[in-house]
Amino acid sequence: SPECSRILAAMGVLDAIEHGGAATLRGMIIRAPDGREFRGEFAAAHGFHGFRDRGLALPRLQLDTMLLDCARAAGARVVEGAHVRDVIRDRTGRTTGVTVTGAPHEQYAAQVVVGADGLRSVVGRRLELVKARRWPRRVALVAHYSGVRGVGPYGEMHVAANGYVGLADVGSGRTNVAVVVPFRDARAMAGDPGRFMDCWLAGHPHLRARFADAVRVTAVMATGPFGVHARRAWAPGAALVGDAADFFDPFTGEGIYSALRGAELLAAQLTSDALDGPSATDAALAAYDCARRKAFRGKWRVEQLIGIAVSSPMLMNRAARALAAQPAMADLLVGVAGDFVPPSAVLRPGFMIRLLA
Repeated sequence: SPECSRILAAMGVLDAIEHGGAATLRGMIIRAPDGREFRGEFAAAHGFHGFRDRGLALPRLQLDTMLLDCARAAGARVVEGAHVRDVIRDRTGRTTGVTVTGAPHEQYAAQVVVGADGLRSVVGRRLELVKARRWPRRVALVAHYSGVRGVGPYGEMHVAANGYVGLADVGSGRTNVAVVVPFRDARAMAGDPGRFMDCWLAGHPHLRARFADAVRVTAVMATGPFGVHARRAWAPGAALVGDAADFFDPFTGEGIYSALRGAELLAAQLTSDALDGPSATDAALAAYDCARRKAFRGKWRVEQLIGIAVSSPMLMNRAARALAAQPAMADLLVGVAGDFVPPSAVLRPGFMIRLLA
């Protein structure tokens, strides 16, 4: 999202990303089940401005390599090929490190263990901090394609009665394609997820035409079910950030920003004074959790409202009709998804009434 650029600039990697072949996104196009579309611009007349007036899109292998190099340059010791199996706790239950496989050592001690390990966080599960949401329960298939017709400088979300698909240019002539369907369809995709993905795209005429000459150029990756929430994002000696702490649904594309912003909030608390003994450390971790809830609370509410609309073709069609007729409202909503418009701008009663009128 546009606001990710602020954190990436502070880390010193934004220039490399912008000049490394990343595609730019001017906003989002949303298509409802009845075929009606609306478009929201990141650069709009509502008066809110992001760090950049555009979003960026690039393959995760490229982004992750840049971030890993940045960590090394900052002094981090990187151990690749290792898998965290469990956390180590002392007699009081405090986390004091992790056990791993595939590394030079079987155990690593730490004053603070940060679980930045994604949707099914080992750290979060071992510390019993996270639980699955009952709704929405969806799974996704993700791959890169070349030759998709009509892909421009906008991310796209196409909502159908049986799921939705997101499209985005990621540079070098490739399009990131993510098909998201209800969890009940997981069995149908088992064994041959690529075939399921191709059949899903072909099952929607407006997409079938755009993928007529497209070629899948990466393996299909499956992920889900989505929907995890941490009752709190810390325990004595440990903290969770990003998807490990909370993930609702991929529709609004929260993953990168929530990871970067959450890590920024945690880093601000873990000063040298905060590491001066267990009590000081735990006070800092609790303060991080409070700051995180304050930072994301409004966005979580917006995500839930969008999730309700996406799950109901009638509501989605109605909202799309209103947003297509009132582009300024669409710009506000897309700005919230871009993390630079405050969620309060669309949570006002007046906005909601006009949206569903």
